[in-house]
Amino acid sequence: MPAFAQEAVAPAVEAVGEVVPVIDKGDVAWMLVSTMVVIVMTVPGLALFYGGLVRAKNILSVLTQVFLGFSMISILWVAYGYSLAFAGPTEGGLSAFVGDFSKFFLNGVTLKSTAATFSAGFVLPEMVFVVFQLTFACITSTLIIGGIAERMKFGALMAFLAIWFTFSYIPMAHMVWSSPGLLFGLGAYDFAGGTVVHINSGVAALVAAIVLGPRLGYMKEPIAPHNLVWTYVGAGLLWFGWFGFNAGSNLEANALTAVALMNTVLAPAAGALAWALGEKITRGHSSTLGAVSGAVAGLVAITPAAGFAGVGGAIVLGAIAGVVCLWAVVNLKPLLKYDDSLDVFGIHGVGGIVGALGTAVVAMPSLGGYPLGVAEEYSVGSQFMIQLTAVAIAISWSGVVAFVAMLIVKAIFGGVRVPESSESDGLDLSSHGERAYNN
Repeated sequence: MPAFAQEAVAPAVEAVGEVVPVIDKGDVAWMLVSTMVVIVMTVPGLALFYGGLVRAKNILSVLTQVFLGFSMISILWVAYGYSLAFAGPTEGGLSAFVGDFSKFFLNGVTLKSTAATFSAGFVLPEMVFVVFQLTFACITSTLIIGGIAERMKFGALMAFLAIWFTFSYIPMAHMVWSSPGLLFGLGAYDFAGGTVVHINSGVAALVAAIVLGPRLGYMKEPIAPHNLVWTYVGAGLLWFGWFGFNAGSNLEANALTAVALMNTVLAPAAGALAWALGEKITRGHSSTLGAVSGAVAGLVAITPAAGFAGVGGAIVLGAIAGVVCLWAVVNLKPLLKYDDSLDVFGIHGVGGIVGALGTAVVAMPSLGGYPLGVAEEYSVGSQFMIQLTAVAIAISWSGVVAFVAMLIVKAIFGGVRVPESSESDGLDLSSHGERAYNN
């Protein structure tokens, strides 16, 4: 604003006494676009990424699980998820852990109701915030599918996702992103979901996979991906959707949005290169699957740091995630003998931990970071301990909920696994009566 305009406006502002928050149509347009690209990130992005990694006899089962999982969580989010995550009292009772049912089925969300952004004087229509957060709930829940792919009863899976969403995703989203939340109050940094999305879903996938047991022939015979072209296409859609995921989490269109978007280019690029180099050194070749896995690891790691890291920090964080997640997938999983089918824990769980802890470091102003508050007062040590606390709570909370949810579902459905004959035939035919490939 020109100086003369500021001088003209100042008396008027003083007369009013306060600035009335306004809705910027540019911010609204950006958030609606971000919402749509996050949906593309899930359907078809995640579905194709996972679909290519399973055997040909199970691709339709994975596509169906992601598609209908997305559909179910969308409705549950509108019914009670948004209300429990972002409504309710600001203090007292259970407000540090969960909201209430005051906005059940979006009661009170009107054309005039608004949600705050991060800039004073600007707000969003509340419905925009509701639908943007809906996409986060959906992709977090469907990420778990990769851990238990190729062997779980379809109905049991859907029931598990509903229970886990209710008792793990909603409280974690409230604790981290709602102002009364426990971790919000502690000052935990999670720009777009390192704890809420990736650690949360990664740990749940690990626990569910362990309770479920390994696939037939696991560690006895090769279980290779049937179509890495689909996985490559899915990875590209994931990367594209992640721009809305990370940059959209700024809730407005400004310079920091561009920072988050830039970091969402650089971290996965570094992760892909680091994984490929690690494969070359340790296994003698760099693979397509390794490259896209490294990119996803970089995307996961930069998620909590997207609006806090400088470009240098984003590159280093992405590269570290690529190397550490490679180790988790290639060394840790065989060592512990758990069958996390599509490496949800190895990439999202481990990568989320790397990103959440690394956020404390890359947010340092001396490294080009953008911490909250006064930069000169930023303490990496104190922030690291806060991040560590958030990671510990996310791991324990999701792990306990996932374990109890699996026991409940097992009791309801008389077991959670399909029969051995159905697993051998493939879930496409045994669970859905279809085949993806008829030749």
